[in-house]
Amino acid sequence: MIVPDTKWLPDLKDSGRSKYKALAEAIRVAVTTGQLEPDAKLPPVRELAYQIGVTPGTVARAYSLLTDEGRLRAEVGRGTFVAGQVRKAPAQDVPLINTVDETFADFRSSRVPDVGQGRLIDAALMEVASSHRRRHINYPTEETDLEARNAVVGWLSNVDLGAFDANDIVLANGAQNATIMALFSILSGPAPVILTEDLAYPGVRHAARLLRAKVVGVAMDDEGIIPEALAQAYREHGGQVLVTSAEVHSPTTTQTSLRRKKTIAEVARSLNLMIIEDDCYGPLHTDIPNYRAILPEQSFYVSSLTKSVTGALRFGFVVAPAGQGAVVRQVAQSAHYGVSQPITDLCTKLITSGVAAKVRIDVTAAVTARVRYAVNKLGSWDIKWREEAPFLWLSLPLGWRASSFVAACEQRGVLVKAADEFALPSGRAPNAVRLAIGTCVSDTLFQEAVQTIDDLLSTPQGRIDN
Repeated sequence: MIVPDTKWLPDLKDSGRSKYKALAEAIRVAVTTGQLEPDAKLPPVRELAYQIGVTPGTVARAYSLLTDEGRLRAEVGRGTFVAGQVRKAPAQDVPLINTVDETFADFRSSRVPDVGQGRLIDAALMEVASSHRRRHINYPTEETDLEARNAVVGWLSNVDLGAFDANDIVLANGAQNATIMALFSILSGPAPVILTEDLAYPGVRHAARLLRAKVVGVAMDDEGIIPEALAQAYREHGGQVLVTSAEVHSPTTTQTSLRRKKTIAEVARSLNLMIIEDDCYGPLHTDIPNYRAILPEQSFYVSSLTKSVTGALRFGFVVAPAGQGAVVRQVAQSAHYGVSQPITDLCTKLITSGVAAKVRIDVTAAVTARVRYAVNKLGSWDIKWREEAPFLWLSLPLGWRASSFVAACEQRGVLVKAADEFALPSGRAPNAVRLAIGTCVSDTLFQEAVQTIDDLLSTPQGRIDN
């Protein structure tokens, strides 16, 4: 027995990962499920090593890792114990929403440019308010949101998702909520694992923490996630789902090629790995099919009106894998009953009337104009950009560290986001910043801010090593 009064013993055979990581994960799961209770004493390193057929160094590394995590505690002269159930305050993470202050050029959050959609939404809201529909009294249902789901089918006519209809669509309160619903329908077991790009939108971390899941980064190159790295991450950590932004990756603007997508889909098929593709920044037109078109039985598509029309309405949606719409719909009902019916009807009107499409065209034009201006000013620096992506990825020149550059920008009234805000807990961040050009300030203030960034890049405050 590994611990007095329990028959639990870790089985490390065919673990497919490093022995110390496999042992750490086995102890982690046992603690999570209650097989190893708080304050239970673990055997000495050499004793456990002998029982399970590994080296003492393997056990020592596993104990050390779990002690650092706070799951075990080491007491000098007494041994190693399961940590008591003391709840720690959750670690503070990057906020997903920043307060709007028009006196600053805020390049941190990607906001929709103001192209007059506020008044158009107000007008549509007045029409919905005067409809006096009785369904604005009762709970939303599958029947009352059918109009909206059909409207979303039309909205997605420019996206290659394979065969789908309104029954495959589940409405959500924005894309973050849509992603969480998809994850809820996938994740199971005491220690679920989410795989994602090694630089990822912070919302993935927030979702993982909410669902008590471990998030593991997968290496990328200029074509997107590296298939071999995905397979390796799965071998080392396991995993049930890959969450990816393949069309417009935030923060790097990378677009995953069709060839790469097909290879990743084959890896996912072989590992029985589900895929959630977040396409909130997707352009008006693309020739590259979504994962759902390539691997329809294992892929979710997530998007919203947030980045193309307005973030105020919090209207998003999931296109579930073929035949799984009812599963995600049940998750939505259990979580929040459904999206508010007046909001659903308002967004239906915006889409079916053509207002949303017009706003999206105007937003795209505004984004393109600002991207072109920023690229013309900052083009001598190491930047990655695409006209349809509302942000630029700026690798800092020698002499600047991301932290000091962010601080210097703030002193000049410009707010930018450092790369480490996109890095996963176990990952490393490059010396770079993301510039979201949708900041809701005047063109004059925007242009002055870009000039400030260019001036700072030219005058680094201190030399640093390569």
